[in-house]
Amino acid sequence: MKTRILGKGGLEVSELGLGCMGLTFGYGPAANEADAIAVIHRAYELGITFFDTAEAYSQGGNEALLGKAVKSFRDKVVLATKFGFLNGDPKQGLDSRPERIRAVAEASLKHLQTDAIDLFYQHRVDPNVPVEDVAGTVKDLIQEGKVKHFGMSEAGVESIRKAHAVQPITALQSEYSLWWRETEKEIFPVLEELGIGFVPFSPLGRGFLTGAIDENTKFDPTDFRNGLPRFSEENRKANQSMVDLVKSIATAKNTTPAQIALAWILAQKPWIAPIPGTTKIHRLEENAGAAKVELTQEDLQMINEASAKIEISGARYPQDQQARIGK
Repeated sequence: MKTRILGKGGLEVSELGLGCMGLTFGYGPAANEADAIAVIHRAYELGITFFDTAEAYSQGGNEALLGKAVKSFRDKVVLATKFGFLNGDPKQGLDSRPERIRAVAEASLKHLQTDAIDLFYQHRVDPNVPVEDVAGTVKDLIQEGKVKHFGMSEAGVESIRKAHAVQPITALQSEYSLWWRETEKEIFPVLEELGIGFVPFSPLGRGFLTGAIDENTKFDPTDFRNGLPRFSEENRKANQSMVDLVKSIATAKNTTPAQIALAWILAQKPWIAPIPGTTKIHRLEENAGAAKVELTQEDLQMINEASAKIEISGARYPQDQQARIGK
């Protein structure tokens, strides 16, 4: 698999990473540990060297799983994790106080069984802590050798500029896919200007763009998609036209909807590295295959024109969670 460079600090990652959240958190019951480790090992065999986790995914449990899985090839991979929630629990609110950032860093180093965190993101901007103080704390951690690169997640233009002035940001992580393209308007120009990489999460629309979900799909009671407006039954039905578009292109290209959705993202900018997640090896292999799918300029233009006519129904998050985004 080819690699890409994120940020001006030269962080080299595989063009497709692996989002590890779903292995323990968010999408129903946690995967069996052996199965989860098998997914991570297979990802590495496929050339994936960029793994994403966070304190907030199972309060360190996800980090511990990843640390255990990559221990034998730790020096060959890039590990990204995040801080920013009170007690590591998104339900308890935000906490990016400097002392909390330091405590999370120390815990993450232990969980990941490593001497340094390759990429340390602020999970959400904390309105109660100046972003300059956050960036300054991470800068200190970098100088101490505990962190290599600084990132932010779902941050807005003003916060990105303020933080970057204190400690250069290597990557911004936010949602981006064929059915959520808001980042193109204000965020992309700033990333391009400042030389910041972009790491899209949910590049497959939380599974929706794979074509495996429709209005009749029933999610596990613990699956957080149950609480997302966009995943209400009526909105899934309304948004099916986007899936139909992706399916039609996949059929024409003799590939799969997931591969088209990921190939489309890879074709947007050379400084983008999406992190699709999965608990299934066959899905992982399918996703990795997207790196070999070539979309021509004509393909991309046709996709843009067709998708522009489709109006997406439903908000990404409930109102309380929406308030944490773009600050």
